[in-house]
Amino acid sequence: MPPIMLPILIAISVACIVYALWPSKTDEKDRVKRRMVGRKAVDEVTAVRKQAKESVAAKMVQKVAPIAVRPVMPKDSAEMSKLRQKLCSAGFRRENASQVFLASKTLVGIAGLAAGGLYAWMKGYDSTNTIGAVICGMAFGFLAPNAWLASVSKKRGEKIKHGLADTLDLMVVAVEAGLGLDAAIQRVSDELNTVHPELSEELQIAILETQMGIPRAEALDNLAQRTMVEELRAMVAMINQAERFGTSIARALRNQSEALRLKRRQAAEERAQQCAVKLMLPLILFIFPAIFVVLAGPAALSFMESGF
Repeated sequence: MPPIMLPILIAISVACIVYALWPSKTDEKDRVKRRMVGRKAVDEVTAVRKQAKESVAAKMVQKVAPIAVRPVMPKDSAEMSKLRQKLCSAGFRRENASQVFLASKTLVGIAGLAAGGLYAWMKGYDSTNTIGAVICGMAFGFLAPNAWLASVSKKRGEKIKHGLADTLDLMVVAVEAGLGLDAAIQRVSDELNTVHPELSEELQIAILETQMGIPRAEALDNLAQRTMVEELRAMVAMINQAERFGTSIARALRNQSEALRLKRRQAAEERAQQCAVKLMLPLILFIFPAIFVVLAGPAALSFMESGF
């Protein structure tokens, strides 16, 4: 056998082995199908586990909430309605939202009490300081949910306020194109679902209320009361007034949009003017002493060396 034939035979043998071991397209498709089926089964198992966890959490909330709500239950229905309005402005509309919030105040207060006691024990405080630490921890834990709810409500109101001008512009385009006010609100809420989801959600709730038979003016008033945004209340009042007196809704919406943009521009200019005043404190406390040290330091050292 010629010497050159040995490498050729080895190459042919390796190629045959690789071809025999290489998976065919049908095997690859079957493998992909098996993976998809397995992934689907895994997803189903994950969904079942998630549902089970949610149901367990819901059962725990149902059992714990009534006990934890008793110490912080509002005295009358007026306070309870105010709490529900705050929760609605923050985006929490479930039936048990107020109950869960009140229960969280009690539980977080107990956690703050325990944290204060643990901190006092670790520091070795006496009885008076221990009582003070426990009271401070309990008060902080009791008031923390209120501060959190106020912060969430404020942030959500700011998001709704920022998307209101764009909403009015789109409503003007829709009304001038021939759509009615209800259809325009529905179309605008669908278009703003990804850009301004909070405002889109509120508009869709108002549309659902009108479809259930509630008058449009009442549905818009409910919208303004839920959000607790002054600009939205002004827009609702303007729309109701335009419908009552028969004026052009498109013109009223355009004027309201221009007024909102002007107000936002003025607010930005006001914040820009406040920057100079707010920069005075860090300048005086941090920058001016450093500049003084750099400028007067060499002169002070030379005076000290000369004996003055």
